[in-house]
Amino acid sequence: MLVLFEWTGGAQADTWTPDNGNGTYTNPLFYDEFSDPDMIRVGEDFYLTGTTMHSMPGLPVLHSKDLVNWNFVSYAASRLDLGPSFRLEGGANIYGQGFWAPSFRYHDGTFYIFSNVNKQSTQLFTATNPAGPWRQQSMRRSLHDLSVLFDDDGKVYVVWGYRSIQFAQLTADLTDIVPGTQREIIATDAGMGEGLHFTKIDGKYFITSAWYDGRMRMPAARADRPEGPYEVNQAISIDEDFGLAQGYRLGDMRGKAPPYDIRPGDPHALGRLSLHQGGVIQTSSGEWWGYSMMDYNSVGRLTALSPVTWKDGWPYFGLPGNLGRTPRTWVKPKTAVAQPVTVPYERDDDFSGSVLKPIWQWNHVPVENTWSLGERKGYLRLHALPATSLWDARNTLTQRSIGPRSAPSVQLDTASMRDHDVAGLALFNRPYAWLGVQRTGEKRQLIQFDEQSGRKAILDLPSQRVWLRAECDFLTEQARFSYSLDGERFVPFGEPLTMVFQLTTFQGVRYALFNYNTAGQRGGAADFDEFEVAQPAPRGLMRPIPYRERVLLSAAGQKYGLGAGEDGLVVGEPRAIKVVDMQLGRVALELGERFVTVEASGAAGLTSERPGLAETFQWIETPSGELVLMSLRTHRFLRIDPQSRRIVADSPGPRPDGADGVRWAWEKPRT
Repeated sequence: MLVLFEWTGGAQADTWTPDNGNGTYTNPLFYDEFSDPDMIRVGEDFYLTGTTMHSMPGLPVLHSKDLVNWNFVSYAASRLDLGPSFRLEGGANIYGQGFWAPSFRYHDGTFYIFSNVNKQSTQLFTATNPAGPWRQQSMRRSLHDLSVLFDDDGKVYVVWGYRSIQFAQLTADLTDIVPGTQREIIATDAGMGEGLHFTKIDGKYFITSAWYDGRMRMPAARADRPEGPYEVNQAISIDEDFGLAQGYRLGDMRGKAPPYDIRPGDPHALGRLSLHQGGVIQTSSGEWWGYSMMDYNSVGRLTALSPVTWKDGWPYFGLPGNLGRTPRTWVKPKTAVAQPVTVPYERDDDFSGSVLKPIWQWNHVPVENTWSLGERKGYLRLHALPATSLWDARNTLTQRSIGPRSAPSVQLDTASMRDHDVAGLALFNRPYAWLGVQRTGEKRQLIQFDEQSGRKAILDLPSQRVWLRAECDFLTEQARFSYSLDGERFVPFGEPLTMVFQLTTFQGVRYALFNYNTAGQRGGAADFDEFEVAQPAPRGLMRPIPYRERVLLSAAGQKYGLGAGEDGLVVGEPRAIKVVDMQLGRVALELGERFVTVEASGAAGLTSERPGLAETFQWIETPSGELVLMSLRTHRFLRIDPQSRRIVADSPGPRPDGADGVRWAWEKPRT
């Protein structure tokens, strides 16, 4: 039996928070998809929006005081209905389309969101309060991956494009460009990408972009005038994937029909998941921070926060001595008042409210009169509309999945389902899989369906009520389904699902509740209750730092580790090391009466001196849970070189394949 993790159930589950509660944070900011982020500061307040594609409502607006803890404020768009494909009608769809790469701005009391929409003109949303109401209007043209700048002289400029970067002035009503102002300001061969962010800093104009072809990176350009000429820096951030290895992918990333060519990830593929597409922002205390996203395999594209170091007039993501690389765990931005730990969404739902919680989004535009929270109090009722499969089923209600491991479960009451209705819980992706109930005459059958294989596991259901669960491990990218007849004992059912990163939906895996009728007619109703999401690892560290305890530090996957000899630090049989608390998630490593120390060159040794900067390490985990130690002296990572067996703090960060000796395994000595 495939066991992914132990599920403990419970009421409102703990959920991922980047705030470690000790003055530090751990990336990602959200362990569920938040892609193409754009951020603004208004006084002491930060606001954030991002891509939502075909999911409705769209363009979420989040608020923070410290860039780490965020609250949901509103959706700028309740829906996007620009034709049959937006409604999943007539066999047409907008999967992987819709709202993407928005530009978020604030000027003179008004909030603005400019958003791309495939095959449509750019949409503009305005509000005087970020909570809404938001007003929508169409611009007169489509501006690919645009970014808008309100300049100090009252003019409004826009940049857009891929590699060939275009520039123009916007009209006073912001719906078109001023005739004669469009020009190419950065040539195709200059090294810029797409996903532009246009900013003015201390009188200079900066454009950051995303380069995704091959080795992902974040180029930047700067000029003294908005129209240029621009100087290009090929990478202010590069290769930062926190050590996450590439996962499963479709051979054809926009796969059209099963069976798909599912290819295992390549751990030796460097730069394929790196931070890209983002910008920089300054706090009121004067600190500079960067925000960007990375492809986090099948859970989707996630947002990260980076300290920024200015050098030679460029805003590099990273720290002195290690520019371009972001520590996964670092000190939170300074604030006048400490902020409470908050998260944008509450994921569990008993459907007792009068409106859906903000975490929920519909797959395309819903049919309003065929779902309800009021027809049966305490339940979400989905009426079955005709569909041939889950892919074209309307009124499918979704949530973004959350990592690194999670288990959504829901109670389904089938009493009001009719002949040929199919309802249940899905992991919506390409390929997708679901566990649900099919009504055939008076018979109810439990079915687990896998789109990749086309196979169905079938079991006659003795009860009209059933609990459905999907256990998802986004580190191994394996999922399995199970069911229960009492809500307590769950039985695995069907075959495991391999979850993949793909560009058909351009989203990560989504939990989905659905009900459709396969006979080409409207059917009955499926009633859902007790939706819960369990998360066994919701913190930045899967294992707490063992302060004041003794541990053995070994090179991950090896029998050798850190030891001490007469001449100092040696590689050999690991010796007991006392972990000394240096505050802010940092440690000193004490062997006997000496401490591990790092020289400016990165060479490591032992010292009898009281621990200071050279003896301090940031205790960080890779996404898969191995320990890495970043020296506060060099801002580089301690490792045992696999070839020379030297101990040195010279690595810019863990490689996905683990071949650099940066990852550590620790355990307590046996007594």
